[in-house]
Amino acid sequence: MLAGAALAVAWIGTAHAQFPERTLTLVVPFAAGGSTDVVARIVANKMSEDLGQQVIVQNIGGAGGNVGASNVARAAADGYTILMGTVATHALNPLILKTKPYDPEKDFAPVSLLVLVPNVLVVNPQFPAKTVAELVALLKAEPDKYAYASSGNGTPLHLSGELFKSMAGVSMQHIPYKGAGPALNDVIGNQVPIMFDNLPSSSGHIKSGTLRALGVTTAKRAASFPDLPAIAETVPGYETYTWNALFAPAGTPADVVARLNAASKKAMADPEVIKRMNDFSATIVASSPEELGAHVKAEVAKWTPIVRDAHITLD
Repeated sequence: MLAGAALAVAWIGTAHAQFPERTLTLVVPFAAGGSTDVVARIVANKMSEDLGQQVIVQNIGGAGGNVGASNVARAAADGYTILMGTVATHALNPLILKTKPYDPEKDFAPVSLLVLVPNVLVVNPQFPAKTVAELVALLKAEPDKYAYASSGNGTPLHLSGELFKSMAGVSMQHIPYKGAGPALNDVIGNQVPIMFDNLPSSSGHIKSGTLRALGVTTAKRAASFPDLPAIAETVPGYETYTWNALFAPAGTPADVVARLNAASKKAMADPEVIKRMNDFSATIVASSPEELGAHVKAEVAKWTPIVRDAHITLD
């Protein structure tokens, strides 16, 4: 009996040591073409080289990332189906949705926090405020006169605006759109004067002058726009960003998680990947599984009062 148990343990160890033996699927819980999709495809390509098996990116959009994330949470815990998670899938959605499709901590095994991607506060060039300080003064002088656009209720861009309102002590109306693209178009067209957007998607408009950037949302300035102040230089402590991280289903063996973590770290250290991430305004982190787990806990704690005070709930 004991010999049989020992053989079973040895066989399991051998099976894990050989991981991976077939193609892996990296689920992106959003449509193709967005920042999360771009990061996923860059990383998947390099991880494939190290793992010796192809990592295929599969886009499963819907419900702000919940459909794709739920699919991975329910997948076999063998490391062959993994998720490119974000602040939406692992902090905001679980707080906002009345029906919780998964637990962001209990239903996933953290693999690695890959990158942080700044958001940026932009305004139409005709808007009178040219700095964050001038915007704060304007909003305090004329409460609720001005509005800001976002990619939709409960999205990271919406919550970036709510956090700004809370920390700066200002008031402005929120205009939700069905995606960042339509919102950005209306800011450029001056239908709505203000928006928080992902820096990569606004960068071309900032450089061409069709948008005026007031500040990035990360604690420090973005390397791609060194002359653009951080909002925190005017509103101390303000910090939001989009992040991308790899998660496996809960229960995935520790050695499989370690193999995925090692492959992702090697990918993020590749000179070509570093260059593309810099071009993308992304800051590479390449964390340990434990650091990602702590990051998720911190993000949930950070956003809980903001979601509560803004009375944001979605069915």
